[in-house]
Amino acid sequence: MIQLHAIEKLYGKQPALQQIDLTIPKASSFGLVGPNGAGKSTLMKILVGVIEDYKGQIKIDSAPYVGNQTAMKQRIGYVPQDICLEETLTARDNLILFGRLYGVKGKKLQERINAVLELIGLKDREKSLVSTFSGGMKRRLNIGCALLHDPDIMILDEPTVGVDPQSRRAIFEMIHSFKNNGKTVIYSSHYMEEVEQLCDHIGFIDRGVVIEQGKLRDVLARHRQSSIYVEGKGISKQLLTGFEGVTEHEEGYLIESQTPLQTLEAVTCHLAKKAILPARLELSQAKLEDIFIKLTGTPLRDNGWEAQQ
Repeated sequence: MIQLHAIEKLYGKQPALQQIDLTIPKASSFGLVGPNGAGKSTLMKILVGVIEDYKGQIKIDSAPYVGNQTAMKQRIGYVPQDICLEETLTARDNLILFGRLYGVKGKKLQERINAVLELIGLKDREKSLVSTFSGGMKRRLNIGCALLHDPDIMILDEPTVGVDPQSRRAIFEMIHSFKNNGKTVIYSSHYMEEVEQLCDHIGFIDRGVVIEQGKLRDVLARHRQSSIYVEGKGISKQLLTGFEGVTEHEEGYLIESQTPLQTLEAVTCHLAKKAILPARLELSQAKLEDIFIKLTGTPLRDNGWEAQQ
C-alpha cells in the first residue's frame, strides 16, 4: 500500500534519514522500531506532509504522493509524539475543532464524535476540560482527534509514552480494532515488547538507516537463535569455558546452540558434576531487542540529536 524509495533528510549537515526503502502492506500493522533519535519521527512527519524538504519518492496505492498531497492527507490519521490538544476546551470541543480542520461538518461530525468518544473510552468525560485529564486520557483523546475523518491509514508516533496501564490497554485495543477494520497502521516505538504484541510487519531503523524489515515472523526466523540461559551461585564464564558462544546476560549467562536440547542436557550434567544447583536453567529464545542489539552492536539508546532539531 505504501512504498518509500531512497528517502533522505538532512538537518543542516546531519543526516536524519539515509536512503530509506520501505514497503508497508495494506491492512497491516507495521512497527517502526528504533531508539529515540533514530529517525522514526522524521520519517513519519515526511509521510504526513509536515516535512516537505526531503529527497526520494513516496507512493500510496501506486500513486505518487507529490502532486496529490491534499487527497493523500485525507487518507491519513496522524498521532504525533507530542500531545496536541487545547487544554482550555472540553474533550468534545477538541474533537469538534479537529473535525472541522479535517473538513468534517454537521450531522456527520456529531456522529463521528460520538463514535470516537465511545472508541477511546471517554464518553463519560466528554464535557470535562482537557486540563483535568490524566496523561493517559490525553493520549487517548489525541488519538481520537486523528480518527474523526475515518482515515484508512493510521500513523502513531510513540503513542504510549508516559501512559498508565489502563490507557495502554485501551490504546492496544484500538490498534487491534484498526487492523481488524482493514486500516493500515504504522506504529513507531522503542518498546520492543509492544511491537511484538501489536505488529505483523516491522522495520528496524538506527541512525537514519533501515537495517532490517519484513514480516515479524520472518525477521524472527532469520535472526532468532536458541540459547540456554543459566544463572546461580558459583556459575561463572570460566566454569562454562567448555561451551561455545557463552555471553553474559542479565544476572547469568547465555549459551547459543544449534542443538539446544542436547546443550541443556550437557550443561545440566556439567553442573551436577561440580555439585552446583542453578537458580535458573532454561531454554531461551532471542527477543526483538536482542536481535536489534545483534544487528547494530548497541542496545536501544537515546541518541538525542533528532529530538533537538
